[in-house]
Amino acid sequence: MAKAVSFFAGAGGLDLGFKRAGFEILLNVEIEEVYCQTLRQNFVESRVVPGDIMEYNRERIYEEAELADNEEVDLMLGGSPCQSFSTAGKRQAFSDPRGQAMLKYADLVNEVQPKFFLLENVRGLLSASLKHRPLNQRGDDFPPLEEDEMPGSALKHLLERFGDYDVKIQLINAANYGVPQKRERIFIIGVRKDLNIEYRFPEATHNENGTDGKHPWVTVDDVFNDMQVKEHRHMSYSKERLKWMKMIPKGGGNWRDLREYGDDIVREAMGGAYHSGGGKVGFFRRINSKKPAPTLLTSPAQKSTNLGHPYEDRPLSIEEYLAIQGFPSNFEVAGSLMQQYTQIGNAVPVPLAQVLGESILEYLRVVQTV
Repeated sequence: MAKAVSFFAGAGGLDLGFKRAGFEILLNVEIEEVYCQTLRQNFVESRVVPGDIMEYNRERIYEEAELADNEEVDLMLGGSPCQSFSTAGKRQAFSDPRGQAMLKYADLVNEVQPKFFLLENVRGLLSASLKHRPLNQRGDDFPPLEEDEMPGSALKHLLERFGDYDVKIQLINAANYGVPQKRERIFIIGVRKDLNIEYRFPEATHNENGTDGKHPWVTVDDVFNDMQVKEHRHMSYSKERLKWMKMIPKGGGNWRDLREYGDDIVREAMGGAYHSGGGKVGFFRRINSKKPAPTLLTSPAQKSTNLGHPYEDRPLSIEEYLAIQGFPSNFEVAGSLMQQYTQIGNAVPVPLAQVLGESILEYLRVVQTV
């Protein structure tokens, strides 16, 4: 069985998908103790370590994974913290400790020399710069952007770190692989150059309308109709928010649907956001039951990114989060309700991870037969 080690394991979405694909996850490293509890509850055969990647080297990895010194690791995988590259954050890139953890991951890849590595992050990594110049310091009255301030310079810097690997990058929409969620993430997959493998990402299996020989996107209704849940655990709306949510049409909608009650109602509901820019599509949103869900976030009840149930007057539940992300119904998530939302929302969808795992495993089998 192919051997893998996992960093930034989180709730284990990547790990579970790769396990289903046929990998043996020898070691799960995760810095947050509550996430480690989740991993221990669901990966009883793996070695779960509450560790900081910054303190790891090849020797420690091999010791904790119980590998002989002459054994090769087939795969190193991880979904590193994304906040330093998110367009919603300060975009501090590698000056942020969470960004530095990504560089450490690259250094460990070079030190351990696995046959393959996989790294997942937000799409903001594509445009992030090594040094972020504030928007109010750009334009004709300021010096031109330096190379380190150019969009994409952070990714370029990271890729240069993987010197012994041929690297492929792809922005993947999970909905195109059968996940009931329009979630876009960057996947970086590298293969050691001496293996002489030209890796190709697996072809999408789904598209919006099921054209060109593909399946149609899986919808929220498709998932919810198959669920058998005795009790849903979920956050609750405030009395004020609930009043407006009850006015949003069942089956899908958002703040724009309040317009039928008059502009005064819209102004009252939206408050200061009424005059703000952007589409504001997340305000008072019920997700559309006939489409894949929007990207699941670490909370379904944020004012500007609400993830309301399409038919009931509540946010999505933990059980619905798990189902949309492709976790099994018996998956146990540790921690408080908020911690559970965060863990599931941050995870890589399990079915997508499985597809990627199967594709890498096919290439590894070729190497083993040569």
